[in-house]
Amino acid sequence: MTHKQNCKLNSHFNKLNIIFRIRNKAVILIAAALFTAASASANDATEAVKERIGNGHPAAGNDKTQLCQGCHGEHGISSEVMIPKLGGQYAAYIAKQIEDFKSGARKHQIMSAMAATIDDADVPDIAAYFASQEQMKGASQVENPVGRNLFANGDEKRDVIACSSCHGANGKGSSTFPVIGGQHSDYLRVQLNNWRSGTRSNSPGGVMNNIAKPLTDAEIDALADYISGM
Repeated sequence: MTHKQNCKLNSHFNKLNIIFRIRNKAVILIAAALFTAASASANDATEAVKERIGNGHPAAGNDKTQLCQGCHGEHGISSEVMIPKLGGQYAAYIAKQIEDFKSGARKHQIMSAMAATIDDADVPDIAAYFASQEQMKGASQVENPVGRNLFANGDEKRDVIACSSCHGANGKGSSTFPVIGGQHSDYLRVQLNNWRSGTRSNSPGGVMNNIAKPLTDAEIDALADYISGM
């Protein structure tokens, strides 16, 4: 083979390598887009999903959440009523809870130990993976006037702020406040009791402790049942 033919052949291989690299990058980008689109609900607007995900990478988070999925479910919908659903939860909220378990601001025997093993750099991706999933939802609600009234209106005389004023009319939260609509009722009940007793106190400014403190057992039960049905 002549020197000229060699040069042409090398040039041809170089072009092929460039094409393959471009194609590989395209495949990766398409796969990531399809992963996010398939994970979220068809009812979730693209911008809403992006807002939930934040700065993390859901595809990377899928690998990093394998251990988490053992309890919280592959798509963040746990089957155990005392383990919270994470599907469609805001990434910022999930990240804060992990950080609070790591620091001791929030305590739980299993979660505190699990959080201690998570690298800080992996938290955004872990949170983004669960945030990208279809948002949690409950079964159809039954008649519950006590829960409905407290959720929608609160009780001004006792300084009980309406749940809807922070968590939204359907309990689906925002970038500032977590999704609670569709969460397990048993989990909600325990958390409200923990807020009331002060066992849990990691809400901004202690707002949840102040709201839960005046609530009766019956009201907590009514709220947990009402919210879980959203």
